Amino acid sequence: MEWLNYHHLRYFWAVAREGSVTRAARKLNISQPTVSAQIRELEEALGEKLFVRSGRTLVPSDVGRAVYRYADEIFALGRELLDAVRERPTGRPLKLVVGIADVVPKLIAYRLIEPALRLPEPVHVECVEDRPERLLGELAVHGLDLVLTDAPTAPAVKVRAYNHLLGECGVTVFAAPELLAGRAKPLAERLDGAPWLLPTGGTTLRRSLEQWFEEHGVRPRVVGEFADSALMKVFGEAGLGFFPGPAAIEAEIKRQYHVRAVGRLAGVCERFYAVSVERRLKHPAVVAISEAAKRRLFI
Repeated sequence: MEWLNYHHLRYFWAVAREGSVTRAARKLNISQPTVSAQIRELEEALGEKLFVRSGRTLVPSDVGRAVYRYADEIFALGRELLDAVRERPTGRPLKLVVGIADVVPKLIAYRLIEPALRLPEPVHVECVEDRPERLLGELAVHGLDLVLTDAPTAPAVKVRAYNHLLGECGVTVFAAPELLAGRAKPLAERLDGAPWLLPTGGTTLRRSLEQWFEEHGVRPRVVGEFADSALMKVFGEAGLGFFPGPAAIEAEIKRQYHVRAVGRLAGVCERFYAVSVERRLKHPAVVAISEAAKRRLFI
């Protein structure tokens, strides 16, 4: 059985925190060569380089970042063990690191994650927003507990992960009141030739919208494209165009951005997924997210 040398891990952890062998050695009160030698031994044991140089600073490599997170947890558990033995309350919350795909509306992300913070035990949530492919890379090295996204992981993605459908909802078109002046018209007629704010090309929602436009003979005048759905809504609030949003948060969008719901697009829906490395969800906070989404948000 292989055993991890925790002295080596401690020295690596110190260098990762300090960004320098010199500063880490000073904190540990040992020599620089000793620290460097211990890190080399850890790299040899793991078969991976743990640091790369950025100017005068040492920064963890991709593998190094994953090792650092494990080390952080290991030493936190060690402190908790000492506190428990000494009968001191630990007060250590359950940690949940969530990756949020940049296409997921902020209000949906909040509504999904919020139930985790209402568990009886304290929970510390860390949210990371990025492109789905980068988040899946972090998930693969256990840098994230969960990824929230609007599409399942494609078979071509070389990450062993499992898609858990949280729910689906229709898509509502919104607009500032000044865009709705005049006689009411059928939805497709009103939207034809109108200014539109859309998600960037290639996203699941954009493809669904383009299909709806084609089926209903709508020629949108695209005035803006956005990777960030919250920014799209801000432009919509300013009256610069019609924009789509999840029907599940229709009331919140109208209230927060002072816009009106123009109508729902028949046949267009948004789906939201929790992607994890577990086939069966086990993390208590993740289970709370999944159960609340199916019971309260997407009904």
